Amino acid sequence: MSTMYQELAVDVLARTIWGEARNEGTRGMEAVACVVQNRIEIARRRGGYWWGNDVIQVCQKPFQFSCWNANDPNRPKLIAVTDRNIHFATCLRIARRVVYGCIADITGGATHYHTLTVAPYWSEGKDPTVIIGHHIFFKLEG
Repeated sequence: MSTMYQELAVDVLARTIWGEARNEGTRGMEAVACVVQNRIEIARRRGGYWWGNDVIQVCQKPFQFSCWNANDPNRPKLIAVTDRNIHFATCLRIARRVVYGCIADITGGATHYHTLTVAPYWSEGKDPTVIIGHHIFFKLEG
């Protein structure tokens, strides 16, 4: 992976973390990053997977991370945020650790999550791997 591509991957992952978990503290942000990392690991083991094979593909797969959805009201903020935002600066640090392989999974292999305020159909009857902040994590693939 070229340095330029790695920096783009860091940026996309950091924006995903920020869009999904900017108010969840460092641990909550790391957990979202771990879901991306876990999806990539599954794709590597299987020789590819439907949600993508690398950071950018996984983060920007339509309807997987709502912050990237065109109709998400926060998407313009996601595109415009810079490292002058303290939460985004933290997201950049976390994203670099993921892209360079320096972060341990804190989600128990989770591939999915949702907030405490919703109950999507895909989580019905499933046992969570962990609850971190306002997110419930699940291992649905693997």
